[in-house]
Amino acid sequence: MSRLYCLFAAVWLLSGLMPAQSAQSPGVLTFQVSSAQLWTDTGLDLQPGQTVDIAVLPVAAGSGSTSGNCDPAGLSTDSATANLPLPDAKPGALIAKLHAHGAAPVLVGAKSELHIDSASHLFLGMNVSGAAPCEGGFKVTVEVSNSPKAQDDSSAQPKTRGTQLKSQLTSAAQVFMSGQFGMGKPESSSAVSSSGASGTESVSTPAIHISEAPIDADLRKSLDNLPRRVNDQFNNLGDMVNFVIVGDEKEVQAGLEAASWHVADTDNRKAVLNAVMQTYDSKDYLAMPMSTLFLFGRKQDFGYEMAEPIAMVASRHHFRIWKSPYMWNGQEVWVGAGTHDIGFAKDKRNSSVTHKIDPAVDGERDNIGSSLQKANKGKTFSYYLPPNPVQDAKNATGDGYHSDGRLLVIFLQ
Repeated sequence: MSRLYCLFAAVWLLSGLMPAQSAQSPGVLTFQVSSAQLWTDTGLDLQPGQTVDIAVLPVAAGSGSTSGNCDPAGLSTDSATANLPLPDAKPGALIAKLHAHGAAPVLVGAKSELHIDSASHLFLGMNVSGAAPCEGGFKVTVEVSNSPKAQDDSSAQPKTRGTQLKSQLTSAAQVFMSGQFGMGKPESSSAVSSSGASGTESVSTPAIHISEAPIDADLRKSLDNLPRRVNDQFNNLGDMVNFVIVGDEKEVQAGLEAASWHVADTDNRKAVLNAVMQTYDSKDYLAMPMSTLFLFGRKQDFGYEMAEPIAMVASRHHFRIWKSPYMWNGQEVWVGAGTHDIGFAKDKRNSSVTHKIDPAVDGERDNIGSSLQKANKGKTFSYYLPPNPVQDAKNATGDGYHSDGRLLVIFLQ
């Protein structure tokens, strides 16, 4: 409980006491973009009526380079383009997206002008998947200007960082108060939208394209032998195992990063410092720690989460994954347990406060698959009903949940 309050309080204090910083003051800003990371966060929050002018210059590779320099318009290669973030554009091209989650990339090329018609946040990246077809990168200049309509409309002016943080904190506080004190909507209607904000409708998850081909017999045997539930440090049974990813570790990590999942911090004290420093740097903290749970006799190998900035304190999509002792066709088999935090509730073990999960856990299982499908990182998706499926149970903190008992088996590209 104390670590949640510390993090919540730290960001709240920063939003009120720090000098207001404009994360997107009109003017010319310069960014370096390379294939070293999927997306470069410009820190620019954009409002309706604004125009974004982007100009790009290639940055030459070092003298020891083995391939040509990158071209912002992309390179003509024989490589397949289906797995690229923007399949319709050439590999290596400069691309942009206007939202952290769920936004389709657009081609920038050597020069582009974006007209903003809704609240947005600018990310820049290279159109690559795996090894880049070129070396070097781009020097990108970005200029944000307001149209006459936007200048006459005070609501369309850029928000300061302090205003943005307070707006985010208000959303998080609504979820916190609802879960902690039962304020707001009744629990039966408590739900959180896929963006992480408090709302009245359940998570909307795009349909997953499920394969009709049967799962290989050897893999089915491994799935049948998997534990059905994870446990805490006191051996209390908890969340159900509800998805499996088949792929090597680097492929799994790259796929989840492309699908906008963030690796959770593992040190609570460091997490508060990271939240403070990222807020000071006009960034958003998206790596809140999660508790340790156990499967195969050991703690999770990785924890991943997805949520709106700041609201993550109260509400987030998240899961833990473990590398299983099984292999299939020479590939590793990863086992995961995913749930959707929708607020706070009393921990039945010790009467402290913990996160409250959405009891319909199949929604988070399908959200994980949908995110990988949308990022073009899933080759095939299959449901599998193992023996003795978990359909009604309680997690380690005492909250009940229900499921159809099926595993979502994800084969990566």
